Amino acid sequence: MKPTITPDILYIGQDDADLRLFESQYVVPEGMCYNSYLIMDEKVAIMDTSDRRTLEAWKTDLTEALAGRTPDYLIIHHIEPDHASGIAEVLKMYPDIKLVCSAKAQTMLPLYFPDSDLSERVMTVKEYDTLSLGKHELKFIMAPMVHWPEVMTTYDATDKVLFSADGFGKFGVIDADPDDWACEARRYYFNICGKYGAPVSTLLKKASALEIEQILPLHGPILKGEMLSEALRLYGIWSQYGVETEGVFIAHASIHGNTKEAAEKLAEILKEKGCKKVAISDLTREDQAEAIEDAFKYGKIVLAASSYDAGLFPPMYDFIHHLQIKAWQKREVGLIENGSWAPSAGRVMTQMLQEMKDITIKGNTVTVRGKMKSCDLYALEELAEALMA
Repeated sequence: MKPTITPDILYIGQDDADLRLFESQYVVPEGMCYNSYLIMDEKVAIMDTSDRRTLEAWKTDLTEALAGRTPDYLIIHHIEPDHASGIAEVLKMYPDIKLVCSAKAQTMLPLYFPDSDLSERVMTVKEYDTLSLGKHELKFIMAPMVHWPEVMTTYDATDKVLFSADGFGKFGVIDADPDDWACEARRYYFNICGKYGAPVSTLLKKASALEIEQILPLHGPILKGEMLSEALRLYGIWSQYGVETEGVFIAHASIHGNTKEAAEKLAEILKEKGCKKVAISDLTREDQAEAIEDAFKYGKIVLAASSYDAGLFPPMYDFIHHLQIKAWQKREVGLIENGSWAPSAGRVMTQMLQEMKDITIKGNTVTVRGKMKSCDLYALEELAEALMA
């Protein structure tokens, strides 16, 4: 069911319930939605378009919502193809329409629409420029690197809504369970925007000066009421790389199951010692994006990996590399390595962690040789003590 926003702001976004891999890398079991909006006033503004997979349905909904009227503006918050694939189609449908976007977006338009002459069709705006549609006056707020350099947001003071681009987005379709917003929104944030905490924090400061009753993102549900307040609270934590949940997250990558056994034994010891929360993930079988989410969610993490080719087992290497490129920081880390004749995983993990910001290695690296033995239990106990300190 299409969400109701305000009498003048209509939802024309689309669900892609059959999509299973967003951006060719993120698992989306419930699909994805591409949100688009229409402001009906003396002048009419389309707020973004849709992904090419849903473009025909979007055009149909747009035409029906317009009810015979002709749009004056297409406002482009973000030029990524999942939101901007319909720009050329809109230009064909409405030859007099003006494209409203940031100056950086204007320079990027030819990269995606090389066959369209846009020189006379674009109106660029800068920070706090306004555009009157009648009773609705739109204020443009730049949000570079949330999460592309051309991104901007729009505030409508009349209806007190913020069109937030990819900010405050979520994996899933538009009518997914609103009570479960944080889980998929967290996975979305840290995998899509996680690297850009400082720009997100800047946008939050700008938004704090506005009276906002609804946030209208490009993905996920409309945020209002308690869900809006919770989203703002969590974004405040996430953008600062703060700790959301006290506890320990254990990520393991095991070739034959022996390293996994050690990781699970550590989890058991931590629980016995009163650790509030212990989460565990098998990097060889589970969704890496979820593991990245948990690495940001918890303040303490244990990396347990097998040695491999005198280095590090690739699933763990890939995981830490993803943490590096997402600017993971301000965390305490414990290490477990396994190596039958020449353990090397701990050395490589330590080197990779040293390249990151504000990472503290807790205790000594636990070295297991082959199958875990009774003598390894003492080292695991010591590591658990160091993590609990």
